[in-house]
Amino acid sequence: MTVEELQIKILKALEQNHRITAKTLATMFGVTEEEILQTISAMEEAKVILGYVTLIDWEKTGHNNHVTAIIDVQVTPQRDVGFDTIAERISRFPEVKGVYLVSGGYDLSITVEGTTLKQVAFFVSEKLATLENVKSTVTHFVLKKYKQDGIIFNDGKKDHRLVVSP
Repeated sequence: MTVEELQIKILKALEQNHRITAKTLATMFGVTEEEILQTISAMEEAKVILGYVTLIDWEKTGHNNHVTAIIDVQVTPQRDVGFDTIAERISRFPEVKGVYLVSGGYDLSITVEGTTLKQVAFFVSEKLATLENVKSTVTHFVLKKYKQDGIIFNDGKKDHRLVVSP
């Protein structure tokens, strides 16, 4: 197996479960644990692996002070840098969890998190919409999460058969 093939296999495994051990990966791919550790370390140094994230279902914690919004933004691209400068500026706000250049009627799609609807609305009206190159925004509040990052929320495997009664 080439180094590139090993890297891809490791990345796919870590994407599914960032807590998988180097020992388990070594067994899965038929290499030594040291090779796995060196490969992961090299990918972290090269910024291929940017971090490890824990996905939380906040509804189950009893702390429902968690609001997510997806904001579509039209911007005026800047000469010689396009959308990069404005996207980088938006990404620096602590409320912003994701910034994506998208096709369609809007240029950027932004994921924002806050503790209340009012806090997210304040972010849009006072911070985002006032940026020089922002032309318009459309805010979509997330009402319920069904799946995120490949993980299904509330996968209770309920029995959906109809009840038969005499």
